Amino acid sequence: MSARRSRLRAGSVLAVCLAALSPTLAGAATDPPDRRTLQRELDEFVRSPGGPPGAIAVLRTENGTRVVRAGVADISTGRAPRPDDHMRIASTAKAFSGAVALTLVDHRVLRLDDTLHTWLPQLPDAWGKVTLRQLLNHTSGLPDYSRSEGFVAALRADPRHRFDSRRLLDYVADQPLLFTPGSEYHYSNSDNIAVALMAEAATRTTYEELLRRLVYRTLGLQSTSLPQGYRMPSPYLHGYDVDPPAAPQDVSEVIGMSGVWASGGIVSTPADMTRFIRGYASGRLYGGRVVGQQRQWIDGSSEPAGPGRNSAGLAVFRYQTRCGVVLGHTGNTLGYTQLIAATPDGRRSLTFSVTSQVTQSTDPARLQKMRALEENFVCALLHGKGA
Repeated sequence: MSARRSRLRAGSVLAVCLAALSPTLAGAATDPPDRRTLQRELDEFVRSPGGPPGAIAVLRTENGTRVVRAGVADISTGRAPRPDDHMRIASTAKAFSGAVALTLVDHRVLRLDDTLHTWLPQLPDAWGKVTLRQLLNHTSGLPDYSRSEGFVAALRADPRHRFDSRRLLDYVADQPLLFTPGSEYHYSNSDNIAVALMAEAATRTTYEELLRRLVYRTLGLQSTSLPQGYRMPSPYLHGYDVDPPAAPQDVSEVIGMSGVWASGGIVSTPADMTRFIRGYASGRLYGGRVVGQQRQWIDGSSEPAGPGRNSAGLAVFRYQTRCGVVLGHTGNTLGYTQLIAATPDGRRSLTFSVTSQVTQSTDPARLQKMRALEENFVCALLHGKGA
């Protein structure tokens, strides 16, 4: 096995083990950029040494949709990224598990104060008092299965290993909580696995079917799915490992999705993600009672950190930029980094996708540049210059 392939296999555990917090932005312009400036900045980000091979941003306002793209969707063909290209959405999938859970809360099938012991008594007794609310805002204290030695070893041995998605928490079942539930913020991939399992237990319906009934159908998502395997549906944005001076290596299908499942396994398109975040941020899936609970903000950041100052709600983050507030989620996995955001009324939205993994731990300078670029796109969106 080549040294680079070995590094990729080891790095594939980063599919859901995401970056730490990023410092505040530097060098942001005072005025919102116009279309030409956005295009130039995105081109520069892609063309810079070590930059992603491709990027696409979809801005939608009351006046229409604007697509800004740079680089290529596929190095081998040179074709440009398109809004209907499939991509791995990484931890923005956590917003989907939030959408399912909060819709069930609105239907009074679940309550935010329901505990793991109530719905999942097979889990360790020490975890029993953790509530759905704490899972959704990452204050549960659950240890992260994706960082466990057993999970990492299985993934390193075979990145396409077929995990039992509903037994992923078994990897940390012998571990205590990291802290008293509700006392700290700690982003954990285990949280959203537990959310999906609670939804299944309460409804006796698979999580995949709940996504179809409660999210895809309601918001008109036509190209979104939660696969178990490693294959990507065509057409798709190819994700790359970028490690100059070596040529970018296509890692789109290196890892299977069974090991990330509800924490980051969804495949979608920029067009569908635009539809999703507009409906999700506005609370279209549930009533004002639930929206009010969802928007009780605490200190906490998405991973990687989104633009501006980050605060955590229930499966959503508030990004306070120099130009105003948007709500959304970020994510990164091998080959992809994502941001979805919209105004609280859902009328203006941004889907921002690049085809390499950008994290605080591997390239903090590039992450800082990307966050500054994301903030410029948000400013254009909020000032009506995006479309």
